[in-house]
Amino acid sequence: MNWFEALILGLIQGLTEFLPVSSSGHLEIGKHFLQIESEQSLSFTVAVHGATVLSTIVVFWKEIRDLFLGFITFKWNDENKYLVKILVSMIPVGILGLFFEEEIKQFFTGNIVFVGAMLLVTATLLSLTYFSKSKGKNISYLNAFIIGIAQALAVLPGISRSGATIATGIMLGNNKKEIAQFSFLMVLIPVIGANFKDILSGGFSGASGIGVIPIVVGFIAAFVSGLLACKWMINIVKKGKLITFAIYCTIIGFLAILLG
Repeated sequence: MNWFEALILGLIQGLTEFLPVSSSGHLEIGKHFLQIESEQSLSFTVAVHGATVLSTIVVFWKEIRDLFLGFITFKWNDENKYLVKILVSMIPVGILGLFFEEEIKQFFTGNIVFVGAMLLVTATLLSLTYFSKSKGKNISYLNAFIIGIAQALAVLPGISRSGATIATGIMLGNNKKEIAQFSFLMVLIPVIGANFKDILSGGFSGASGIGVIPIVVGFIAAFVSGLLACKWMINIVKKGKLITFAIYCTIIGFLAILLG
């Protein structure tokens, strides 16, 4: 992988992590056409996912700070109730990560026909939001668990994590701004945990095969594009214009199936 390929993949990761079009699906498609082996790109994938986590922390720094300050009061306040909802939402993806990790890895083999089919699933979920009316409800504990199930399904490349969780929240009648924020915050702990696990298990052991410069370029590209995409996505959700991304996912999904 050279620095230009790293730049392209970093931009893809940063933009598609927050837009409801599946970052994992787009990375698989990008690696397929750039002819990058999955083994070679492991340390790179860890790096760019870390970059988008960092961009999420920057965008939601005030909210994260308030949650932390509320937590250390050790009182049953709004901040701790919100944290518990985030923890509840993590249960489904936690179960998959602990017990089905090897099965999940089998979907990341460059099969872009499968990715295309899953992008069509994402398009369907986003389309359903067009017919759903947001009732402005606050996220309940049950809602958090159901949204967590949607996040667990998004471990499949081609199913957008943000798309699945936000669409599910909207269909449950939750406040659009709140569900966008919840969607981005609920992924922090699972992704940070997965990144640390990859690092401790040697996720960067192959960095010498790629080179330091491509990893740094990819990290910066993912971080900067992630900042822009995260802020953009919040405004898009508030305006309820997810149908545009449904059309996009449909087009890319069919193209992936035809070209695969």
